Amino acid sequence: MSSEPETPGAGPGDATDPRLAGLHTWLTEVLGSRAIRLEVASADASFRRYFRVHHGGGTAIAMDAPPEREPCEPFLRVARLLRVAGLHAPAVLAADAGRGYLLLEDLGGDTYLDVLLAGEARPEPLLDDAVDALVRWQAASRDGVLPPYDRALLERELDLFPTWYVGRHLGLTPGSDWQAAWRAGRAALVDAALAQPHVWVHRDYMPRNLLPADPNPGVIDFQDAVHGPITYDLASLLRDAFIEWSPQQEARWVRRYQAAAMAAGLPVPEPLAPALDLMAAQRHLKVLGIFARLCHRDGKPRYIAEAPRFLRYLDREFAPYPELADLREAVAALPSPEGRA
Repeated sequence: MSSEPETPGAGPGDATDPRLAGLHTWLTEVLGSRAIRLEVASADASFRRYFRVHHGGGTAIAMDAPPEREPCEPFLRVARLLRVAGLHAPAVLAADAGRGYLLLEDLGGDTYLDVLLAGEARPEPLLDDAVDALVRWQAASRDGVLPPYDRALLERELDLFPTWYVGRHLGLTPGSDWQAAWRAGRAALVDAALAQPHVWVHRDYMPRNLLPADPNPGVIDFQDAVHGPITYDLASLLRDAFIEWSPQQEARWVRRYQAAAMAAGLPVPEPLAPALDLMAAQRHLKVLGIFARLCHRDGKPRYIAEAPRFLRYLDREFAPYPELADLREAVAALPSPEGRA
């Protein structure tokens, strides 16, 4: 989690940010000292906030999650599942779930995305470890533990695209032909996802949520985990919003995943490419809608700048599949998103 300057109003008497003041008071109680300093640890696309806590020569991460918007229980439950599966989720050092405050192990200041974009690390070792960890996570799956990634959820996610990206961001009201192509493509993508074997799904398993750590990788932002399509997290990892890999690099990691997953006894789709493409297309349409919503509802315009990358991904993912030809044409006919933030 990349650090930013020390946050103002980190003291207990700050009336302008009562949750921050409450967090500071709670931390002094938990740590037994008022000699603590908070700095913003990461910017989040949700209502959660993370602060790096400096105290006694060490650091930890404090999470502020307003319970009416971001309850802590899913985070705590999935953190336990990840750690039991052998993944490096942050240890929970203290918790007051009722008030929405957690104190977590500090996994470090930089994410995979940070070090990769800065050229500070070779991608192969990092992504190799991420693929191996993903297989361990999937191999630990059990039915009835996490919420299902079911038809209703898949459809609700996909509907973010016409509502927020097409309607709100582009300002369009598509005609009947576009709507028909959308409905048919939406149904094909949902059916393909539901036909896959289902395992535990992190749901945002991407370089922005992985950190170089020992053991590697550290895993964060996992509270929305579900039981769903086996290719979802692989698609998230290899076809990311903020960094793009060559076809040769992607093929390398897909082969590594296939070998490790099959060795672990996982039900890998055969062939894998269509399942991966169609799952990635569902995710990319969903995330375009989310990024548009963040821009126009939540006042966070920086994410929608990645729309051109998503549209490139989608064209590539649609191309091999006749059942998505009309949807491919409908998406390609949309005007450029540039300059509409």
